[in-house]
Amino acid sequence: MLNSSRRFSLKLVAALAMVTCLGQLPTQAQERFEVASIKKVRPTIVNTIAALEKRDVAAARDAFEAYDSIWNGIEVYVNVRNRDMYQTLEHGYQARITKGLEAASPDVAVLLPDAKALLVKFDELVVFIEKLPPLNSLFDDVARLRIVRAHLREVPPALKAQKFDKARKSFQAFNDNWDSIEDLVKAKSAESYVAIESAMIEVENALMEDKPNVDKVNGLVTNIMTRYNAALAEVAKEARAR
Repeated sequence: MLNSSRRFSLKLVAALAMVTCLGQLPTQAQERFEVASIKKVRPTIVNTIAALEKRDVAAARDAFEAYDSIWNGIEVYVNVRNRDMYQTLEHGYQARITKGLEAASPDVAVLLPDAKALLVKFDELVVFIEKLPPLNSLFDDVARLRIVRAHLREVPPALKAQKFDKARKSFQAFNDNWDSIEDLVKAKSAESYVAIESAMIEVENALMEDKPNVDKVNGLVTNIMTRYNAALAEVAKEARAR
């Protein structure tokens, strides 16, 4: 049996450990949706750099396509927070890297320094935004809608490239995340909500074919995107009006 002093010591150690653990929670719990979402972009830049260092152009293209998709979801924050930084990232580094990777024979010697500079500038952006007070909550709704939509935006390019597995994967990601934002769409237009849900079923069925009808799927995706974008535009308008 433990004596009283030993029991007290063990309880004290346990209490201190609990305080230490609890002391770590606020930092994690307080990382707002804006910051956490923006940080998800970083690994795609790191992957692009790693691929370019290996001179693996195909992998670099895939990594930067992922960057473009995730960036499209969160760029609204950057545009609102710092227009100059947005222009530098979007129309400077991103535009040059995208164009360079689209070339028949990309110049890695040019692309790699740009990708590394993009990472440095992106890290500066994160530090800058972390220090700012939160935007109004409607901007989080805008970002959520854009983040989910990003998966749908990947479908047409994948179909055009005859990458049907990628198209299926992207649409499945959209489908899986639809529940998280469907109420936002429904609140703007019950009619659009029903039409989107119906078209989603059609797309899912069409993509089950070994070789999907590209024109048919693209038409359905365009219909979804049009209605989705209308709801997004309304939420964005309300966010900026506050």
